[in-house]
Amino acid sequence: MKKRTSIYFAVFSLLIFLATSAAASEKLTLILDWFINPDHAPIFIAQEQGYFQERGLELEIIAPSNPNDPAKLVAAGKADLAVSYQHQHHMQVDQNLPLMRIATLVATPLNSLVVLEDGEIATLADLKGKTIGYSVGGFETVLLKVMLQRAGLTLEDVSLVNVNFSLSPSLFSGQTDAVIGAFRNFELNQMDIEGRPGKAFFVEEQGIPAYDELIIISHRNRIGDKRLRHFVDALEEGVQYLLNHPQESWELFIKGDRKNLDDELNRRAWRDTLPRFALRPGALDINRYQRFAGFLQEQKIISTPPPIASYAVELK
Repeated sequence: MKKRTSIYFAVFSLLIFLATSAAASEKLTLILDWFINPDHAPIFIAQEQGYFQERGLELEIIAPSNPNDPAKLVAAGKADLAVSYQHQHHMQVDQNLPLMRIATLVATPLNSLVVLEDGEIATLADLKGKTIGYSVGGFETVLLKVMLQRAGLTLEDVSLVNVNFSLSPSLFSGQTDAVIGAFRNFELNQMDIEGRPGKAFFVEEQGIPAYDELIIISHRNRIGDKRLRHFVDALEEGVQYLLNHPQESWELFIKGDRKNLDDELNRRAWRDTLPRFALRPGALDINRYQRFAGFLQEQKIISTPPPIASYAVELK
């Protein structure tokens, strides 16, 4: 009898092992929006702490060679998840890409209009007749238009120049008097490090509805996949650890092949980004999303917004 019991126990243990191994082999691919930086901290902390593995996920994180690719890869079914931007998500849904927001990474705008702190621009009204640099047209231009309107100006009152991604260098050289599209957690720190401090005008304080800067998207047809809910739960645990243990988390973030991120700019960006991470990544504020969609429609960035359930969800 004891021998039979031992055999049953051994078989049961083997089944448990096989089930656990099968769960651990469930793979997910996540494409970042661009190169690895502190904006992605909760993802990497959850990875380093084993929170994905504990939920039976094997997460592959990929930095894209082209920042335009992540959403397209998800839409084509060639990646499970991608880091994207809320405004970009609305635009891509408007273009009929089958994408769904499933979580929030950075829950506040990072975008801002930046000038030199010791320059001539004290208020937005001082931008009249000045040159403003930008990196990406469309959304950034709309932000600028609305901000100028609050100061009684129009786009015709300024000169626009595309500086690609050389935002702060264009200010330093005098090529521009202001730049739109500067991330407050990076450009402001970079300018301060180089001895040319900047002054920021925050978009959400200048007539633009608050929005999520960075979100996680999946294919619309995959929202019933339980792996996605497990991913979101692990991400939330990563955020909790990050906020409770910021220094330990920093050491985890710069481990191994990310050691090159251990510099003054990334340390400052880490500090400034911490309070902006979504504490409940999976939570969805429907009114907030609809309000921002209405703003994009009013500014002719998108056409009629579809029902929110077709492009944003709080997973069950």
